[in-house]
Amino acid sequence: MKRSFILISFLFALMVVSCRCSQTRYETATPSGGESTLPPPEVKPAADTVFRIVLTGEDCPYADRAEYGCYVPEKVSRFQGVLVLQHGCGMEQFGLTRHYDLQYQAFARKWNLAVIETALYGPCGVWGNPESGSAAGLVRVLAKVANKTGHFELNSAPWLLWGHSGGGYWTLGMLRDYPERILAIVCYSAAWDPTWDYSAAAAEVPILLRHAGDNDGDPTSKCKETARHTFAKLRAMGAPASIVLNKDQNHNLSYLRTMAIPFWEAALRQRLSPGGVKSLDPAQTWLADTTTFEIFREADYDGADKSRLARLPDEASARAWQEFAKTNVVKDVTAPPAPTGVKAVLLGEVLEISWQASADVESGIARFNVYQDGIRVGVVPEDGVFQNYDTNGDNAYPVPVPAMKLRLVGRPDRKVRFSVEAVNRDGLSSAKTEITYKP
Repeated sequence: MKRSFILISFLFALMVVSCRCSQTRYETATPSGGESTLPPPEVKPAADTVFRIVLTGEDCPYADRAEYGCYVPEKVSRFQGVLVLQHGCGMEQFGLTRHYDLQYQAFARKWNLAVIETALYGPCGVWGNPESGSAAGLVRVLAKVANKTGHFELNSAPWLLWGHSGGGYWTLGMLRDYPERILAIVCYSAAWDPTWDYSAAAAEVPILLRHAGDNDGDPTSKCKETARHTFAKLRAMGAPASIVLNKDQNHNLSYLRTMAIPFWEAALRQRLSPGGVKSLDPAQTWLADTTTFEIFREADYDGADKSRLARLPDEASARAWQEFAKTNVVKDVTAPPAPTGVKAVLLGEVLEISWQASADVESGIARFNVYQDGIRVGVVPEDGVFQNYDTNGDNAYPVPVPAMKLRLVGRPDRKVRFSVEAVNRDGLSSAKTEITYKP
């Protein structure tokens, strides 16, 4: 399937996938099944770990080679699940970026998740079918990460799935084959209109289907048909399926991430349990009219045909759906977390202000403002956004983010107050974190 890409995506092909703030480990699974360890790039060690695992040969019958980026937060006693991010046809050319995405990392830390991103080099008509071995490859990679980290619960932890285009078709195949293992699914213009049936277990899985109507890819993609037919089939079974039409956007343009995260969080709140994945609580589910965008508590709805209405996990996800359906985006209304560890260190005639920060789960990091005695003296970065994402393939950019520091020329001869605030991508500012520099 041919794809057109927005120009900014070209930058990804030039990037070296490394991260200033994570320790990176490279592994290659050889055709014989053995392993060789390559030296890591020069990066600053940190608490969290990123693995890069490559499958080839007999381990990879579904692609010429398969690369997996795995983000594993530290300070997690037991992982509750795995977020799996599957690209669409042709998007593997931009490599691995999303496991370095600070917003996804913050989401993973909040919910005790690992993050797996794929780059499958080969015909998407092959790997798009989980039975080709692409599902077994994911399981094999998780086993490797479990062995390396000692978190053997990753071998059975449930999945959150995200897939674009041919990757969306793959997620629907996974729903067919592994329903008991899936917490929730988000499909970004899933393609090829699968005709298979789903089990009763699959009808327990919350799924969000997004398409762009007649703007959604070439006619052979059948993205509009995939979304509509899958929605109708699952809702006829009573499944918690929802659908959104972004009629003003297209196959390669959507702000779906702003809806995906609140949707996943709604599923996580209800479905996670020590004993395994639970069904949604019908007392909490909401319905949504895809024509009028009205929403209703399901328990209070007395209309005739519920199967034509979207069904969402709870009120919060229903209100997010309503906003996304009307405006194509869900705006963040909460401030980001404040920076931590602010320091001021004199380096000769330069005063270096440094800090740490976690991304806003809902809307990431746009920039940091640095103040001296209440007056802004610097912005990091000076231009652009600290880290953004491509609305086509959802890739993170830039991958190596700017250093969280600002250098000011001059040696203060008195006590000075410095403060740093984070600003998310919706323009909301955190509380300021302040220190006093004493010469």
